[in-house]
Amino acid sequence: MSEKKRAASPESDVLPGAPAPRTTKTLFGHAPAEREFLEAFRSGRLPHAWILGGRRGIGKATLAWRVARFLTANPEPSTQAVRQATDLSVAPETKASHLIDSLSAPDIFLLRREWNPLAKPPKHFTEIRVDDARRALNMFHHNAASGGWRICIVDSADELNRASANALLKMIEEPPARALFLIVAHQPGRLLPTIRSRCRKLMLQPPGPADVVRAVRALDENWAKHKPADIEKAAHRAGGSVRETLRILARQGGAVTRQVDDFLDNLPTIDWSGVQNIIDALSKPQNANEFDAFIETVFAWLDSRVKAAAGQGPRRLAPFAEAWDRINDATRAADIYNLDKRGLLLEIAEELAAATKQ
Repeated sequence: MSEKKRAASPESDVLPGAPAPRTTKTLFGHAPAEREFLEAFRSGRLPHAWILGGRRGIGKATLAWRVARFLTANPEPSTQAVRQATDLSVAPETKASHLIDSLSAPDIFLLRREWNPLAKPPKHFTEIRVDDARRALNMFHHNAASGGWRICIVDSADELNRASANALLKMIEEPPARALFLIVAHQPGRLLPTIRSRCRKLMLQPPGPADVVRAVRALDENWAKHKPADIEKAAHRAGGSVRETLRILARQGGAVTRQVDDFLDNLPTIDWSGVQNIIDALSKPQNANEFDAFIETVFAWLDSRVKAAAGQGPRRLAPFAEAWDRINDATRAADIYNLDKRGLLLEIAEELAAATKQ
C-alpha cells in the first residue's frame, strides 16, 4: 500500500469519535513516568528501547507520542529548554507538533496493524505483519532528516506475530546512534524474553478517577459536555482506562449497554434470554463497534476482578486469570479466522459465569 493510501486508511490505534493518541496534547496521572524519561534523557544516557507497559487505554500511546514530540522539538539533552522542563509538553503551534499531528514527521515511524482493503468486508489485519516491521527497519538505514532522533513507536506489541516480533528484536539488538524504540505493551510479560531484556521497562498505573475526569473534559465539546459525576462513574467501571471510559460514555442509555451492565452485575446468575438478546444485537454486522466495545468491557471487568482477588490468594485469583486467558485466545482466534461471533459471545458468557461461581 502506498504511503498516501496508508495515511488515508482507518487507523487501528484510534477509538472512533476520540482524538488519536498522537494529537492528544495533555496527559493526566502519569507525571512520575514523564519525570523518569526526562531524567534519563538529561543524563545523556538515554536507553534506546523502552517498554511502556500497563493495561489498555490508560495513556501509554499518548505518553509515547509526547516523548516523540519532545525529542523532535528538543533533540539535544543539554539545552536550557530541556534542563528547565518539568514534563514532556510541547506547544501545539510548534513545527514538531504539526508534523506529528499529521503523521508527516520524516524520522518517526508508527508500527501498528494496517488496513486490509481486500478483506470482505475491509478491516484491519489481525496482526502486525513482518513486512510492516521491515518498513520500520528501513527507516534506520538512513540518516535522520534533521540530524535528530529516529523514533519507532510500536502500538501495540501485543499484536506482533512471531515474525514481526523477531524483526523488531533485530532492530533493537543493533540500534544505530540516536535511535529510539517506544514499545507500547498491554501485557509486557508476553513479549519475547529477548525483547524484554533489551528494553527499559516503564510501567504505568491506571490514573485515578479525578485524572480520568480531567482527561475526558480536556477533549472536545462532545466529551466535555458530560457531567463530572457521570464521567467519574464511568471511570470507576472502566478501572481507570480513559479509552474504556469514553466507550462507556458513548454508549450511555443504549439498550444493549443496559443489558450488558445487567449481565455483568448479576453474575454468576445468568438470564439466558437476556444473553440471547445481547448475542442477537452484537452479532449484527452493523454493530461491529458495539461488539468491540463489549469485548473491551469484558476485559476491563475481568481486570477489576483480578485486582480485587489479588489479596485473597491464588485459589480465588486463578479462575479470573484463566478466564481472561481463554477469552483472549478465543477472541483472537475468532478475529483471525473470521469465526461466528455468536459462538464467541456464548463462550464468553459461559466463561464469566464459571469464573464467578468458583
